[in-house]
Amino acid sequence: MEKSLKSIATNYGLYLGILLALITVLSYAINIELLTNMWIGIFILIAIIVLGIVSVAKVKQAQNGFASFKKAFTAYFITVLIGLLISTFVSYLLFNIIDTEAAEILKEKTIETTVEMMEGFNSPSDKIDEAVKQIESQNQYALGNIAKGLAGYLVFFSIIGLIVAAAMKKSNPDAE
Repeated sequence: MEKSLKSIATNYGLYLGILLALITVLSYAINIELLTNMWIGIFILIAIIVLGIVSVAKVKQAQNGFASFKKAFTAYFITVLIGLLISTFVSYLLFNIIDTEAAEILKEKTIETTVEMMEGFNSPSDKIDEAVKQIESQNQYALGNIAKGLAGYLVFFSIIGLIVAAAMKKSNPDAE
């Protein structure tokens, strides 16, 4: 049973990684500004959660409708981890090796979006200037920053995974 959990979660992780990589590559090819679009970000967030949930459901189905909290969380986490690793690798390749100028274009678009959002919240101009300086001083696609971003996403999605595992766990009464 443990093998099926890992193979199911790995398969869904690969599906997720391919989906996220396709979104990145297609957005890059169609219009790079799509990578800063809030709605695409929301779609990605939902896709990650949904594929994680589907992975847990498939593991549960493979185990006759039962999955412990640990197995449910493991299935979710493996799926999300593999998907995010593939996506992160594709982004690293795209913006550090294939087209480094695209990273600068995205940085400028991020600055524009940040300024518009902060002005919309009536933030003081010194706070806006501070935020712009911080964005300008960072290379968001540097290996260290990508690793920090990946770690942050894993923490965020792990919290969601704990909730999903708690909701979807079902103990086998015969196993006790």
